[in-house]
Amino acid sequence: MAAELTYERIAKRIDHSLLGPTLTESELEEGCRIAAEYDVASVCIKPFAVSLATRLLSGTNVEVGTTIGFPHGGHATSVKVFESQQAIDDGATELDMVVNIGQVLGGNWSEVASDIGAVVKAAHGRGAIVKVIFENCYLNDEQKIQLCRICGEVGADYVKTSTGYGTGGATHEDLILMRKSSPPQVKLKAAGGVRTLDQAIAVVDLGCDRFGASKTAEILDELKGRLKSKS
Repeated sequence: MAAELTYERIAKRIDHSLLGPTLTESELEEGCRIAAEYDVASVCIKPFAVSLATRLLSGTNVEVGTTIGFPHGGHATSVKVFESQQAIDDGATELDMVVNIGQVLGGNWSEVASDIGAVVKAAHGRGAIVKVIFENCYLNDEQKIQLCRICGEVGADYVKTSTGYGTGGATHEDLILMRKSSPPQVKLKAAGGVRTLDQAIAVVDLGCDRFGASKTAEILDELKGRLKSKS
């Protein structure tokens, strides 16, 4: 790694993903317990379960996040704003919103900017942060670059590669492009395909401030073992 490998350097960049369509409430509860046990950055949980996660993670250092306009971004902006407000009411402090992918592909940039900006305004007004999901598998580089610029202009907190449910996830090429194309204050999140410790180390080395993972326990158990063997 470019920097020293420590537990916190990896664990505190993990958004523990609890978004699978078949996850039951008991599995969501177990996921929150794992997040607390391993002291990750956050959970990203299904919207209906935000209040559950807020209760389970109270008193920990794990933030509660959820999705907005997931997974295709086609919700009306007013619905995304309402969804954001509901999530914050339920205890979310981090919102992962999907851009309107069709509008991006159509080059409707003013509408795209308005959509993102409305969610950012609603979130920031109540102390929450916004991670903007591009779904890069459907986009060309110029579209990704333009989205990075828009996110900087409207004050988004993060740019994020993917939902994890498209045809592809985070690639190193996209992470490099997004870091280069975003203003310094906008952070970077990888999502989709980070399943091993070595993959986690790689995306962190590429500048990711967060990455989504469902294999959190496996990644961090391996990290603990690797750190122990070096001590």
